[in-house]
Amino acid sequence: MKTTFPHLLLQHAAQRPDAAALREKEYGIWQTWSWKDAAAEVRHMACGLLSLGFAKGQNLALISDNRPHLYMGFVAVQSVGGVPIPLYQDAVAAEMTFVIQDAEIAFAFAENQEQVDKLLEVRESVSGIQHIIYDDPRGLRHYDQPGLISTAQLVARGAEWDKAHPGAWDALVEQIDPQDVSVILYTSGTTGKPKGVCQTHASFIASAQGAVEVDRLGPQDNVISYLPPAWVGDHLFSLAQWMVAGFTINCPESASTVSIDLREIGPTYYFAPPRVFEGMLTSVSIRMEDAAAPKRWLFEKCMQLARRVGSDLLDGKPVGAIDRLKYRLADLAIYGPLRNVMGLSRIRVAYTAGAAIGPDLFRFFRSIGINLKQLYGQTETCAYVCLQRDGQVDLNTVGQAAPGIELKIADNGEVLVKGVSVLKEYYKRPDATAEVIDAEGYFHTGDAGVIDANGQLRIIDRAKDVGKTASGAMFAPNYIENKLKFFPHIKEAVCFGNQRDQVCAFINIDYEAVGNWAERQGIPYGGYVDLASKPRVIELIADCISQVNADLAAEAGMADTQVARFLVLHKELDPDDDELTRTRKVRRNFIAEKYGVLVDALYTGKAEQFIETQVKFEDGRKGSVSATLKITDAKTFPATRAAA
Repeated sequence: MKTTFPHLLLQHAAQRPDAAALREKEYGIWQTWSWKDAAAEVRHMACGLLSLGFAKGQNLALISDNRPHLYMGFVAVQSVGGVPIPLYQDAVAAEMTFVIQDAEIAFAFAENQEQVDKLLEVRESVSGIQHIIYDDPRGLRHYDQPGLISTAQLVARGAEWDKAHPGAWDALVEQIDPQDVSVILYTSGTTGKPKGVCQTHASFIASAQGAVEVDRLGPQDNVISYLPPAWVGDHLFSLAQWMVAGFTINCPESASTVSIDLREIGPTYYFAPPRVFEGMLTSVSIRMEDAAAPKRWLFEKCMQLARRVGSDLLDGKPVGAIDRLKYRLADLAIYGPLRNVMGLSRIRVAYTAGAAIGPDLFRFFRSIGINLKQLYGQTETCAYVCLQRDGQVDLNTVGQAAPGIELKIADNGEVLVKGVSVLKEYYKRPDATAEVIDAEGYFHTGDAGVIDANGQLRIIDRAKDVGKTASGAMFAPNYIENKLKFFPHIKEAVCFGNQRDQVCAFINIDYEAVGNWAERQGIPYGGYVDLASKPRVIELIADCISQVNADLAAEAGMADTQVARFLVLHKELDPDDDELTRTRKVRRNFIAEKYGVLVDALYTGKAEQFIETQVKFEDGRKGSVSATLKITDAKTFPATRAAA
């Protein structure tokens, strides 16, 4: 039997027809689709598309939160030889226009009225969109624009078409080849227009098989699917691994109920970018700051023990009997309830990917008994290059080459990848494809890294971001930023220092964490701008930075990259203002240009700087935020002997 996503679906439906394939929480109740139900729904969705004129080789855009019909829609499109293209559901209409034009979209799947409205807006300037299929009919009853059809209508129409054309769908499924493009995922566009990454059935399925093999994933596992479906990580986790391992994916009721749904489902396998784990730690920190003094004391004592022996216990390394007993008692009192409140009490394996995770954050979760590991990859490699094996987890590396992957470090330090997960091509961009895949078939990741004696890869930073200070010290901004973001009061950081005599930083406070702290300190504030400018808040951030500087002073070659000056920004960096990508990665060059007056103020010794910034609101309106920002000198330290 061929190995493609539609074939895998049919295989599960034949072998395990009544097992749970998908669940969705709707109106407070979990609804379940068996593998047999899912296969029938996919068949009828696909036939419904054929009845509307969808043809093999066409692209179909999907804009939706994590919903069963979204994931079934992926396979339905693939089953008739089409190519699904997921878009970020929080993107505004203008951001969608480029992809819809570039991919020549005539068919689109939209979750609800909000997404339909965006597509109708796009259609005013891009005439190609002919059919819009919507999943949630609320608010759309009186819409009479041409080409609108609900998922329920599509499925009913498909069932009729299937009866009238017996065997037609089955024949199309048999024509699908593993080397056919199974999905086009557009890059986040940190340095220019997004590029469509064409990945095949074979590449994603082989990537999923490698992870299933390493972590022994199977039908008994449960996952919660809540990450943006347009992100390669969710596509690997919620579609490819789902189809290969045959586990159950659970779709939350809404983005705001994910933490509640997480506790209800109790997933055994979990995947999140570092920012989600940062948010969990911030929430824990806020709760402990509000706790009574005895509980805070107990928590701190238990965490000291966890930092000392927790990771060793998780890795099966020798730990003394007394410490084992203490840890077991602390697990009953602190660690267990902590895992439970985060919804991670049943976790067997958890992964983080999408950006580098700070060692301190990584250590925290592993120390309380959560088997958190790192996954390294890009959209162009199915998010699959390195995996960390159980018992071989190094906090400072992203693991060894995954099954089917070959790694090499170029002369300039760039990480090169060859193997099962590498993209087929960039959509309609042979020039861009030739730039990233060399004559030997290696994909150039753009990341700078080193491979140690154990074959473990350590990522230093994006190759284009790694520079040198004026003194010649290596400057890796992302490395410093991750250290800063470990503190619950810092949500985002942007560091500057390439070819300069010192490192300076922009800081975004975490509004919830700092607001909670300010209330306990009796500090009144009237919103984000006011809170960010409070002298005591700036002192709080200065203390965090001094702790990071002390760490850097003790690291080999890093003492010269301590943060010398900083300012707290008057607004949160936002994808809607083009400061972050939709995957929440910093657009460093754009920020440096947009806030050039602030960068100049940091480096010219000013004590404060006025700035007025244009912002976009969620409803499309534009406005401005202005403030006079205080610029602060941070405490720095001489290089210690450990760094010598």
